[in-house]
Amino acid sequence: MTRKTPGHLLGPIMLVAMLAAPALAADTESAVFAGGCFWCMEEAYDKVEGVVETTSGFSGGHVDNPTYEQVAAGGTGHIEVVKVEYDPDAVDYDTLLHVFWRNIDPFAVDRQFCDEGHTYQSAIFPMNDAQREQAEASRQAVAERFDQDIATRIIDFEAFYPAGDYHQNFYKKNTLRYNYYKSACGRSERLHEIWGDEAEATGTS
Repeated sequence: MTRKTPGHLLGPIMLVAMLAAPALAADTESAVFAGGCFWCMEEAYDKVEGVVETTSGFSGGHVDNPTYEQVAAGGTGHIEVVKVEYDPDAVDYDTLLHVFWRNIDPFAVDRQFCDEGHTYQSAIFPMNDAQREQAEASRQAVAERFDQDIATRIIDFEAFYPAGDYHQNFYKKNTLRYNYYKSACGRSERLHEIWGDEAEATGTS
C-alpha cells in the first residue's frame, strides 16, 4: 500500500529537500583543441583545475556526424580534437592555451608524435573573437620563443562531433593499452625535448 504525505507537510518537506540538494554548477564555457591523439589531450586537460569535462571528437571537416572509421579513412576534412568544458571563474582561456602548447609538438606538420596524417595535425579552434585574439597572441609568443615556424593552425570553429563511447575517457577505461600506446609513441620524450620542465603542464605554474 502506498502512503501519501499529508498536504500540510508538503511545504516543509520540499523546503528540506531544496536545502539538501547540491548547488548548481557554475556556468561553463567551451574550448576546442587539436593536439594529435584525442585520448592524450583528454588526459592532459582532465588534470587542469577548473576543467569540468572533456570530450573526444572531431572538428574542422565537411561531413556531419562522422564516425571514427570515416575520419581515420580520410576525406572528411576532420581533425581529432578535444572539447573542453571549463569554469571560467576557476580557470581562464589563456591557461588552457598554456596547457595546449606544452602538450603538443608545435613544429610537426600534419602529424603529432607517431601519429601521421591530416587528422592528427595540431590546431586551435577559437569559438569567438576573444578566443581568436588570445590564440593568435599565444601562437606568436611560441614562434618568438623558438624563433621558428609554427605548424599549428588557428581554424574558425564551426561544429564539434563527439567520437563514440569507446573513445571517451579511453585513458581511464583502458589504462594498460593507453599507457603502452603513449609510451611507444614517444609523446612524453618529445614534449620534454621541446619544453623541458614545462612539458605536459597542467596550469601556468
